[in-house]
Amino acid sequence: MSIKEILEELPKLSREERQHLRIWLDSEDFPETDALLAAVEEGFRSMEQGPMRSLEEARQTVKRCATRSK
Repeated sequence: MSIKEILEELPKLSREERQHLRIWLDSEDFPETDALLAAVEEGFRSMEQGPMRSLEEARQTVKRCATRSK
C-alpha cells in the first residue's frame, strides 16, 4: 500500500483508531533502547535536583538520544 493510499484511508478511521495509530507510530520512531532509558532516568534525577526543562527541550533531548542509539 502506498502513502497516498494510506492517507486516503485515514479519514475513515474512528478517533480511537487514529489515536491507536499515533501511539503505534510514535513507538516505532523511538524504540526503547538502553540509551533512551538512561536518558529518561537522568531526566527524572535532574528533575528532583534542579530546574526543569521545557517540554520542547525534553523532546529534543529524547529525539537526540533515540537517533544516536539507532
